[in-house]
Amino acid sequence: MKALAIDGGGIRGLIPARVLAEIEARTGRAMATMVDLIAGTSTGGLIACGLARPDPMPAARIADIYVQDGPKIFERRVAKEVESGKGYLDERYDAGALVASLREHLGDTRLSAATVPTFVTVYDLESRAALLLRSGRDDVSMVDAAHATAAAPTYFEPVPLGPRTLIDGGVFAANPAAFAFAEAGGAPALLLSLGCGDHTRPLHYADVKDWGKLAWAEPIIDVVLDGGADAVDAQMTALAGDAYIRLQTRLEEASDDLDDASQKNIEALEREARRLIEARSADIDRACAVLAG
Repeated sequence: MKALAIDGGGIRGLIPARVLAEIEARTGRAMATMVDLIAGTSTGGLIACGLARPDPMPAARIADIYVQDGPKIFERRVAKEVESGKGYLDERYDAGALVASLREHLGDTRLSAATVPTFVTVYDLESRAALLLRSGRDDVSMVDAAHATAAAPTYFEPVPLGPRTLIDGGVFAANPAAFAFAEAGGAPALLLSLGCGDHTRPLHYADVKDWGKLAWAEPIIDVVLDGGADAVDAQMTALAGDAYIRLQTRLEEASDDLDDASQKNIEALEREARRLIEARSADIDRACAVLAG
């Protein structure tokens, strides 16, 4: 089995989208025709749905959507910033622009219509359980699945879906590669894992030693997501061996914020993606050989 897993990371999903576009350009084929499973968390779940819809969306087009719609989705309105206390008192963004983009590009497609087995990670606040919304099991729309997996706490409201109240699966699987490994039966021919760029801002002892709940409220989310993704990377390196290819980069100039969709940062993310592709070209070629083989 050949599996693709895409991390969460907000607007930084532009990086794996560009990497996927490079793979499609080198192979001349759509990703959905080359893999047996696609797994996505948060922004990676949005990409997964685009790749797996009945009329597969080219990865280059998905990347362009980040550039075009990202600033609308993460538009920082003064009134909302004040009302939400910058995310401390209420969610930071209205999900209207996100849902509108999903509806435009996914329409009324059901997750069950995916052309390749696909799942996205979500967490159910009602049952306090980690869940996978699977194409072969869950009769939900791709819009609802994508909205739910992207509902990052403090950024967007939770998503009510039937008896469930769902939030971003990044709270337990920022890197969904371990779940893809399990779905593949533990012996994939390829497990291609795509990151959205590592966090880069250190938290110094002198700054954090006296922090309480309020001060930790925002940075702890990044710490949990980053630490969880790194743990999965270490596990898959040990368990999957050469079948595991992790394409990740340390952000050199782009912001590691999930929601910095400024023109300046989008341009920086584009450069980060190009550097990753250039630095890991041999590994991309190796992945392409397996995918197209």
